Amino acid sequence: MSLQLSENALKVLKRRYLKKDEEGKVIETPEEMFRRVASAIAIADKIYGKSETEINKLEDDFYRIMTALEFLPNSPCLMNAGKDMGQLSACFVLPIEDSMESIFESLKTTAMIHKSGGGTGFSFSRLRPRNAVVKTTGGIASGPISFMRVYDAATEAVKQGGTRRGANMGILRVDHPDVMDFTMCKENNKQITNFNISIAITDEFMQKLEKGEHYDLIDPHTHKPVKQVDSKEVFDLIVKQAHKNGEPGVIFIDRMNEFNPTPKLGTYESTNPCGEQVLLPYESCDLGSVNLDQMCKKINGRYEINWNRIKEVTRLAVHFLDNLIDVNKFPMPQIEKATKATRKIGLGVMGWASLLIRLNIPYNSDEAVALAEKIMSFILNEATKKSLELGKAKGTFPAFKGSIYDKKDGSTKMRNATLTTIAPTGTISIIAGPCSSGIEPLFAISYYRNVMDNDKLVEVEPLFEEVAKERGFYSRELMEKIAENGSLVHVEGVPEDIKRVFVTSHDIAPEWHVRMQAAFQKYVHNATSKTINFPHEATIEDVRKAYLLAYQLDCKGITVYRDKSREEQVLNIGSSDSKKDDKAQSVTFADFKKEIVPRPRPEVIIGTTTKVSTGCGNLYVTINVDEEGNPFELFTSMGKAGGCAASQLEAIGRLVSLAFRAGVEVKSIMEQLRNIRCPSPSWEKGQRIFSCADAIARVVERRLVNNQAVKAALETPLAMKHSHNDEPLVSETARGDIVGVCPDCGGALRHEEGCMKCHACGFSKC
Repeated sequence: MSLQLSENALKVLKRRYLKKDEEGKVIETPEEMFRRVASAIAIADKIYGKSETEINKLEDDFYRIMTALEFLPNSPCLMNAGKDMGQLSACFVLPIEDSMESIFESLKTTAMIHKSGGGTGFSFSRLRPRNAVVKTTGGIASGPISFMRVYDAATEAVKQGGTRRGANMGILRVDHPDVMDFTMCKENNKQITNFNISIAITDEFMQKLEKGEHYDLIDPHTHKPVKQVDSKEVFDLIVKQAHKNGEPGVIFIDRMNEFNPTPKLGTYESTNPCGEQVLLPYESCDLGSVNLDQMCKKINGRYEINWNRIKEVTRLAVHFLDNLIDVNKFPMPQIEKATKATRKIGLGVMGWASLLIRLNIPYNSDEAVALAEKIMSFILNEATKKSLELGKAKGTFPAFKGSIYDKKDGSTKMRNATLTTIAPTGTISIIAGPCSSGIEPLFAISYYRNVMDNDKLVEVEPLFEEVAKERGFYSRELMEKIAENGSLVHVEGVPEDIKRVFVTSHDIAPEWHVRMQAAFQKYVHNATSKTINFPHEATIEDVRKAYLLAYQLDCKGITVYRDKSREEQVLNIGSSDSKKDDKAQSVTFADFKKEIVPRPRPEVIIGTTTKVSTGCGNLYVTINVDEEGNPFELFTSMGKAGGCAASQLEAIGRLVSLAFRAGVEVKSIMEQLRNIRCPSPSWEKGQRIFSCADAIARVVERRLVNNQAVKAALETPLAMKHSHNDEPLVSETARGDIVGVCPDCGGALRHEEGCMKCHACGFSKC
């Protein structure tokens, strides 16, 4: 079978996964990437005495399920397997004890993990509260939030030089004295931007809440109560903030510890950045997903689930993820020791909504919820059988003795302490696409794809396009109409039975989102990454009900997102009091084109001049900024250059200056100029300079982006964002759940699977 990849999949692979040479040129095909990964993972069986023939067969099996897009591992594995880096895990949890040594030792480890492409989770619950007395020094403790800001700043610094942007989870127990401040710490969307935050809620707290009682806040240093507070007041604040901007999320920490397979090693305190992978200190976990959209077959014109295929792929996936642990190059010895002690893996699914559509089952139905339980139960059962086989052949995980599997009859020789996790599948679902993400519903049936020069192309969900053409109601005009908001709800000309099946995230009541999460959670060892979507008009009480329902249905946590609750409305239409009006209307792209006027130049302005060596000679780039430090204009000069070279440089300078003065985001300008090549490249301080335009981009980055002298990307209206290299951009009219701007391609960031991700280029904050 030849590898069939979508246009988007090829772009994501070229940008993020395929090998590149020193000049950034792709030197690997997708087939070669999958072969590289399959070979690197299969070789682990050599440790256990397998023959070369057996290893070659296993490699072919791994290669087959990946190229058939039936299973894909987490991104670090695809990126790093078979390379010198060799760090293959996505999820890490690090301890933070109440000492400077522990705080900054974990910070150092965090930097190493982020550099290698992993995400980190922390519980700050052991840190003494703000203003507590430090007896050893006589000083005053600064509290968990202050140290979380230190971690956030460090992540920002590593992010600029690392291969992947770092992501963190910050968790605080509900009985910590600083819980109210922690709940409010991300009220401003521009603060602590490299963290998701969650409150670890205990069963005791929920019982107090049900009875309307007060509860104790406990000093983690003395372990003594310091204050009693109203449980309802605390819960109200958590819900209010979640309604406002989606944070904090909630994890039900006692429920997570109910399935702690190795309680003698310690208790769970934290999760990875999206909340679905709970781990002990220093543990890491390897994730992968079965593509359910590929797990069906058409018989007599109707799709049916291919249970035999799910069985085979699940068993191979468990073998793959277990082998991954053996060949992984861990960032720290402590992490290797903790990870190999329990050998936890997290097998999940993607393409759930796509499968439901093929089966003609609405996402928001009892039939879908029942099928979710059936499929996940089947996957867990087959994964368990395979882990038992591996345990008998290779040995149990080292911490097996005293674990929940340690039975007297010796019948449960499990190889892995945990087997299943429903994790975000942002980029791998694009590679496997067209395929829906994780267990989320579709985000849109049809949407606009913006290309260069603001041309708009209509992108249609392939399954919908197929059905529309079969049923005879397909037309370009209809697709454009659907693309206005992505949903079929208020669109005429689409049969009701089609509307019933092709539902999107905002067509579905929050209760069904929670019920679907709970259905999968029943058969997931770890937790389930899922966003509970709310319409913009949802009330705080609606969010409260969802939180309580999640607890009642035995979910291990909950993340919500209310439509438009994070939109950055820098420009508004209306009166001067529009900031006070929650319904202030955002400026459309057409309005923006009419309103924008470049700022006039003041008489005096200051700046810097940077010298860069190019293949054409020394280039001098002057960047001037206004009184607020915002970039205003750019001039270039190159020795004795004249004629065409001088005129082109002047043209670039004028256009960049115009963009600065018009408020265009600096990173977007920089990306348009970067890597443009000319016949005479050069080297400058160890960097390849491809052209004068490339040199200008690097100066802009050095002086403005790295020095943080410009406004953050989210302060630029969405209407300003354009894709480059003809990459797709979801238009702001297509969905309401846009939460910002992709730092890689300028596309729309959406809140999905408990994370922020871009459908245009595959960027995922987590």
